[in-house]
Amino acid sequence: MRYDSIIDTVGNTPLVRISPHVHGLQNIELYAKLEFCNPFGSLKDRAAWNMVRPGLQSAVEEGSQIIELSSGNTAKALAAIAGMHGLGFKSVTNRMKIPEIKELLLLLGAEIEELPGQTECLDPTNAEDPLTLFHRSLNEPGSTYLHTDQYYNARNAEAHESGTGPEIVADLDGHAPDWFISGVGTAGSSTGVARALREHNPKVSVVGLVAEKSDFIPGIRNIDEVQEVGIFDPTTYDTIEKVNSDEAIDGMLKLIRQCGILAGPTGGAAFFGAIRHLREIGPQLTQPATAVFIVCDRVESYLSYIRKRRPELLGQRAPSNSPTGLTPEEIGEAPSLGVADARRWIAEERPVIVDMRSPYAYAALHIEGSINIVDELFEDLVRGGLPFSKAQPVLLACPVGEKSLTYAALLRRMGHPDVRSLAGGIIAWRDAGAPLVRE
Repeated sequence: MRYDSIIDTVGNTPLVRISPHVHGLQNIELYAKLEFCNPFGSLKDRAAWNMVRPGLQSAVEEGSQIIELSSGNTAKALAAIAGMHGLGFKSVTNRMKIPEIKELLLLLGAEIEELPGQTECLDPTNAEDPLTLFHRSLNEPGSTYLHTDQYYNARNAEAHESGTGPEIVADLDGHAPDWFISGVGTAGSSTGVARALREHNPKVSVVGLVAEKSDFIPGIRNIDEVQEVGIFDPTTYDTIEKVNSDEAIDGMLKLIRQCGILAGPTGGAAFFGAIRHLREIGPQLTQPATAVFIVCDRVESYLSYIRKRRPELLGQRAPSNSPTGLTPEEIGEAPSLGVADARRWIAEERPVIVDMRSPYAYAALHIEGSINIVDELFEDLVRGGLPFSKAQPVLLACPVGEKSLTYAALLRRMGHPDVRSLAGGIIAWRDAGAPLVRE
């Protein structure tokens, strides 16, 4: 096959059957839609091209810069498209969590701007959040940017309604699958594919997968974060289920080692979620059924993510004093304080207050007197032993109070007698009207 442009190869990705001896489901054929076969390596290639296309010619004529609030695959695709058309691209985020993606964006010539934010994602409900203010400014008259606006742009979902979904139907001989399972990030792919499939069969069951609140899976948001996405519509999904990073890596490993599909953790989460959801349903079926999940991208961009969570998979020893070894019971027994109790404790005991958010979020607003040790650095710090004297009380704070609770449990296991977590995190502190200061 010969093409005039790499853009012409976006879409028409393979639909691959997963062998029954791998998935173990009864009466269900399971298929993987391999979106990593898109030219820039992910599902986001479709949405990026569909969103940027209407304004591209004007941007070229005016010498505008393409901009997107993205720290992942959307940014990667837009950076490549911008370079092809002689334009600059800027990725705006308040936390670039995957080093390999950041490095690849720099290779593509992208500019990366990390803005302070009170949470780790866009929060349009908070008018004072710096990332929200910046997002709003991009859509004001006179903006010199071509802003693709993936969280609110209807063309995000339309790319999958007109492309991904119909391709699945065509590859299933004109039939929609009985189930479609998808991680929920911007909600573009799950929304668009669901619409297309239900045009052929209104009874298609759509399963949305979100991350555990205290966990991180690239490309998948937690249930609170998805509420902040403009194109997210909960009525799209028959059910929304949680998946964690361990399950995502388990699913990823099975795809890699037993199917030869070099999926990243997002695809692994979708595969794991599909099997878990369908395992009890299959034996009850009286006729064969089909299910489809999406493999969003490839594993190579996530080796640092895997190394941190499963170092033994890459021939390394698991670190001592790691939160991954904690039991749910240990985390549940860790002490936490509500805002009112925390304020009294601070006044009476003067604990060390550790803010575990990003430096940008900390700079925007933080508890007076607190110190900033971002969670990844805090994890490295505790590997060497207790970072604080046992005689010094410690209060840990993160965005929503879940990561800090985990580390409070870890420090207790390591022998610290008085470490507590701020329940609800900095968001609860802010919402209670407790004072915050700005750098």
